[in-house]
Amino acid sequence: MKKIPRHILTASLLCVFVAVMVVVLGISFRSMKEAEPIYPGPGVTGQEMLSKYCPNLKGTAGDTEIYILDSGVPGASMLVLGGTHPNEPSGFISAISLIETVKPVSGILYVIPRANASAFTCNDPQEGSPQRFTIQTAGGERWFRFGSRATNPIDQWPDSEVYVHASSGQTLSGSEIRNLNRAYPGREDGTLTERVAYGITQFIKQHNVTITVDLHEASPEYTTVNAIVAHEDAMDLATLSLWELEDVMKISVEASPKNLHGLTHRELGDYTDTLALLMETANASQGRLHGTVSAEMVVSGQDKFYYRAGQYGALTVDYPETGIGMSERCARHISALNEFCKSYDGPAGTIDLGEMPSYKEIITNGIGAYLASPK
Repeated sequence: MKKIPRHILTASLLCVFVAVMVVVLGISFRSMKEAEPIYPGPGVTGQEMLSKYCPNLKGTAGDTEIYILDSGVPGASMLVLGGTHPNEPSGFISAISLIETVKPVSGILYVIPRANASAFTCNDPQEGSPQRFTIQTAGGERWFRFGSRATNPIDQWPDSEVYVHASSGQTLSGSEIRNLNRAYPGREDGTLTERVAYGITQFIKQHNVTITVDLHEASPEYTTVNAIVAHEDAMDLATLSLWELEDVMKISVEASPKNLHGLTHRELGDYTDTLALLMETANASQGRLHGTVSAEMVVSGQDKFYYRAGQYGALTVDYPETGIGMSERCARHISALNEFCKSYDGPAGTIDLGEMPSYKEIITNGIGAYLASPK
């Protein structure tokens, strides 16, 4: 038998290895396009697509679902945005919990769980993030996507050297051109990210949404964390809510900067009549002091490096050895949303979300208790 030359054998093995990697990466890439199921609960009375409010989104990766929970009793309305940054998962999970369990008694609740749907289909480069994580529910385990801070570059490319915010002229790093929370109030004929922002802005205008809350997470060393960020028009509502929320958790109110543009709490407050608020919880996976960002760490929040940093006083929040888990972060979001509704006292009437779990109940039972079982 003729011996195969070494260089041919090496090249052949390399070709096989490349072929296998292409197949594996192809499967991984395709799986990132798969959206986790959402199970609308008894309070959901309708569903629309964002492209109804920005037709230029139809058929694109930016089009996304809007869930309508109409009590049938006239009153105020609230829009909840989850998934503005899909690598900040407690906002997304909180939004899904509302869709699957809440039944309003008065007014209307609108929920957009995947505000930047495109960003759910990719990870941030060089971060080593998991593609998905799981949460245990009463009827079994459910999986959820862990995405990126920004629109998938496959859907919007290239980034400019400098991002110029369209309505203000503010300049930022070019990568911010794919950040939905720098794109408001958006443009109908702009980039994909700007079109998403435009659609959300138009939805708020057309439905005269009373309160809009954007759910986020931030690193434990960040100065604005465990906080409500409020447009000046929403400051009274934020302050009234704070008085009640302080009884169960440490939280603060921050004023929306007037010179930082593109964010929900600034532009939606300026360009619409909605009371614009943003929530920030502390999440170790958002910072720069953590170890490996595994699927388990995303849910548990446990990280020995953040715990150690907390012992040295390097953080702006207390960080226990047990971590700041998904349930606690969702408890903050859900409790605040409920309190905003209770504290609102304006001409639009009332909004009552009905029976809602308390902060302590969510932490004790786990957020999985307030998600539907997999079907």
